[in-house]
Amino acid sequence: MSLTDRFQQLRGGLPPAGPGDKPGAVDVFASQAQPATLGRILEAKTAAESQPGFSELQQTASVASEALNALKERASQALFERLGSRITDSSIDETELHQSVKDELKAVVDEEQIPLTAIERQRLIREIIDDVLGHGPIQRYLDDPTVTEVMVNRFDQIYVERQGQLQLTDSKFTSDDALRRVIERIVSNVGRRIDESSPLVDARLSDGSRVNAIIPPLAVNGPALTIRKFGRDPLTVHDLISMGSLSPEMAELLQACVLARLNIIVSGGTGTGKTTLLNVLSSFIPSSDRIVTIEDAVELQLQQDHVVRLESRPQNIEGKGEISIRDLVRNSLRMRPDRIVVGEVRGGECLDMLQAMNTGHDGSISTVHANSPRDAIARLETLVLMAGMDLPLRAVREQVASAVNLIVHISRLRDGSRRVTHITEVQGMEGDVVTLQDAFVFDYSAGIDASGRFLGKPVPTGVRPRFTDRFAELGIPISPAVFGAAPVRGR
Repeated sequence: MSLTDRFQQLRGGLPPAGPGDKPGAVDVFASQAQPATLGRILEAKTAAESQPGFSELQQTASVASEALNALKERASQALFERLGSRITDSSIDETELHQSVKDELKAVVDEEQIPLTAIERQRLIREIIDDVLGHGPIQRYLDDPTVTEVMVNRFDQIYVERQGQLQLTDSKFTSDDALRRVIERIVSNVGRRIDESSPLVDARLSDGSRVNAIIPPLAVNGPALTIRKFGRDPLTVHDLISMGSLSPEMAELLQACVLARLNIIVSGGTGTGKTTLLNVLSSFIPSSDRIVTIEDAVELQLQQDHVVRLESRPQNIEGKGEISIRDLVRNSLRMRPDRIVVGEVRGGECLDMLQAMNTGHDGSISTVHANSPRDAIARLETLVLMAGMDLPLRAVREQVASAVNLIVHISRLRDGSRRVTHITEVQGMEGDVVTLQDAFVFDYSAGIDASGRFLGKPVPTGVRPRFTDRFAELGIPISPAVFGAAPVRGR
């Protein structure tokens, strides 16, 4: 019996299994009083899990799935034959293109003459549109606001992150080639490329979501895709306070630091929310300031009008034409910036950024990967040395201590929550050591609740940073209760 015939039998389009077929699963589905919809097939499968013939149920469900996939493949191929280059024509309005694809798909599905309910037809058409114009089986997770990250380990294994916890989904691509097509569609939209000579790439979606893709020969199990989603509406400082990531006192201090044009480094591990916090800090920048942002792939969502956004460029297929972050940092100094915001420093551009901070470009903000504020200082030193300059270590530390005023460290805790665990002042040098002083630290002593969530919160250390004198000079008000100590002079 062919896959299509078996599928029609499951749907109620053929009589029950004949003498040549195995008893069990098909009989269970065929015994329904009404023609079996896909939903009822799944219900019957769930109800029969305890029956002796469950292995055959699984086999039959797999047959149904294969038949559906075969139908989707044929419909997709027929769609490409009907529309041709119109599918990839950027001059066609997106709404018009979606409507054309939907109309053609309805005709293609009608020609297949497989009995489907109205809901199943809509679902099939939506999935094919996702394959042709969207991002295939992961499109539903990109549209889901509760999903923060999508991880495709291989074509048949997709994980998502919800509320800081990883979950394996039941979605899958039909093949490595289907996954590869989605990856190529993403990277081509932002002028990047991925092939055997350049098998890994960083890119972004139209909404700013961060994309990393890697393909064989580097990815042994087949193409892998990771998408870190950005919300349609950027998180505000009030959102971070309501989620417990920040305390109101911390927010007031950070706002005052940005207004006072202190140089700030946001540190943290991978996926801790550094870029989100950088967005929040940038929201405190006055709208009168000219801001230049520099990133590998554009992710920042600044709300001000006077913003120039710069993005690095990888080398072309001939190995030429690369424009690095370091090139952009140097160029930004000639653009009359009031603020320079570097999405992340990860190489020799750190030296250029520190020099900019030390030569009148106050109020600059950037992020760096580190496990603590002290580690952030050590990493900045290492990144400066990566610039290739033969500088003595003391000179590097003096540059760091002079340029950076504040380190804001954010961590992802075991319960999946992201919290600002340190706000630390860089006070200067004592001998050969950069001295740090915490203004806020996260209090872990409160323990965890019954669901495993940390009950602690950031608390002031009671030590007022030295830069509060600058607040007084500039007339920037700050509440006396922020530091849990005496009132700040100059209020």
